Amino acid sequence: MDPEHSGDVVKHLEKQNELLMDAYRSMSHELHRLQIEEEMLMRKYYEFMAAHDLLEKKTSNAVKEDEENSEAGALVVVASREEQ
Repeated sequence: MDPEHSGDVVKHLEKQNELLMDAYRSMSHELHRLQIEEEMLMRKYYEFMAAHDLLEKKTSNAVKEDEENSEAGALVVVASREEQ
């Protein structure tokens, strides 16, 4: 590296570092804001679902679907054992 230009290179790198830190702070702030917004929306969604009794219905449907999947899986296992 040429000693004549080392001062210019250092200034340039310091400026780049400052710009990158500003961008980092800005993105970090935006991410935090979006995380808070997501949490608020999820709470509102949960309140909405609870108000319309959709949470219990969805949970009971999920249990039924899991039971159906388990039974279907067992049928596949039995069928494959019979083939052997």
